[in-house]
Amino acid sequence: MPRFARRTSEASRDPVGKGCLMAEPLLRIDRLAVSYGRVEALHDVSLAVDEGRTVTVIGPNGAGKSTLLGAVMGTLPSRGSIRYAGRDITRLTVEQRVAAGLVLVPERRELFGSMSVADNIELGAFARLRAGDRAALRMRDEVYARFPRLAERARQDAGTLSGGERQMLALGRALMAKPRLLMLDEPSLGLAPIVVREIFSIVVALRAAGVSILLVEQNARAALEVSDYGYVLEIGECVLQGASRDLAADPQVAATYLGEATGA
Repeated sequence: MPRFARRTSEASRDPVGKGCLMAEPLLRIDRLAVSYGRVEALHDVSLAVDEGRTVTVIGPNGAGKSTLLGAVMGTLPSRGSIRYAGRDITRLTVEQRVAAGLVLVPERRELFGSMSVADNIELGAFARLRAGDRAALRMRDEVYARFPRLAERARQDAGTLSGGERQMLALGRALMAKPRLLMLDEPSLGLAPIVVREIFSIVVALRAAGVSILLVEQNARAALEVSDYGYVLEIGECVLQGASRDLAADPQVAATYLGEATGA
């Protein structure tokens, strides 16, 4: 059973505090459901990501967090409504979603280890670079400027990079697609604490640059620190949501996900 009873606060009804004047979110998911055979991995999940905001989804292993991103990206069949940039994208292919600016950095990063760092980055905008698209060339320069270590290792095989460098490479390749909404699946997974801090500082910088972010993360403390709004997912259901600072201060969230005692 879920640890939390389903709760809805004023903040959860109006994530950016604009009331009836609030514009349509960049991403709105309504009553999303995903099944693996007879097992329903997600049940009636609804969430929103506003333009220029970072939204996080936290929860235990098996809660359905990665399944949620797969459904939004179109790699998993789903039921319910997915609206992005004002249009229903439920029937769009993965390629069409990427072309619209929806980009996922998967948990496994899915790099080509025997290819160079430079080649992996360029795969993010291969057709455009091959055509000599100047905007793509500028984006490649921006990626190297944002990740100097990748520039230093441009000719090095991706498989020889450290875990943190591989995560930077995955992010850099995603940025080549010029995402309007960047979805990150467990970006801190398997990384040392000092590298985790560096990765999350990059997340903050991307948000400051205007990239909207949907972050799925087990490191709840770090995720809530860098996000504006959060959802708690348990056993395929959204059981709690609110401003990130409010979730971080919630005694149940603190005890369950932040390792803090609630007291007697």
